[in-house]
Amino acid sequence: MSIAAEVQRIGAPVRRWARTQKREYTRGEPRPLAGDLGAMGVYVGLVSAAAAAVKGSNKELPERIPFGDAALLTIATFRLARRIAKDPVTAPLRAPFVRFEGTSGHAEVAEEVREHGGVKHAVGELLTCPFCLAQWVGTGFVFGYVTAPRATRLAALTMTMVAGSDVLQFVYDGIQNGGLAPSDGQDAQ
Repeated sequence: MSIAAEVQRIGAPVRRWARTQKREYTRGEPRPLAGDLGAMGVYVGLVSAAAAAVKGSNKELPERIPFGDAALLTIATFRLARRIAKDPVTAPLRAPFVRFEGTSGHAEVAEEVREHGGVKHAVGELLTCPFCLAQWVGTGFVFGYVTAPRATRLAALTMTMVAGSDVLQFVYDGIQNGGLAPSDGQDAQ
């Protein structure tokens, strides 16, 4: 028996099991389980490669990350993930996988995945979900922090400043639009 035939024989029950799981999970809806599995594989592969590179470089891992750095990286992760997923300027990155549906909120767009099922669907969902992207962005910031802490702090500071500026823009808009004025039912004391 050839190797290819043996692989087919051994793989057949696994393929049947996977098809059954997909059918029972999706109930006929076009869900990109194989594409999601591929995205997870890419993530695990990139993290493994980065971890091996860090280990090979003999870099000392920090005993702990100071609270200020953790807060800086957290806010930067939020801002960069949202920038990639929702910003009109980053639409060209998402365009091969999604279609424009309209605006959503201040300076953000609403997009819908173009293809249902498969890798393009999984990538489209990833690129339009700031919560999903935060895992990838945060991991990048952590590996950056371990390998080049000063440069990573600088990049994170930039995104944190943008997030702070966003908050101030909303506050300013609220003031301009009378959002902070007392309502008719309130006593002005």
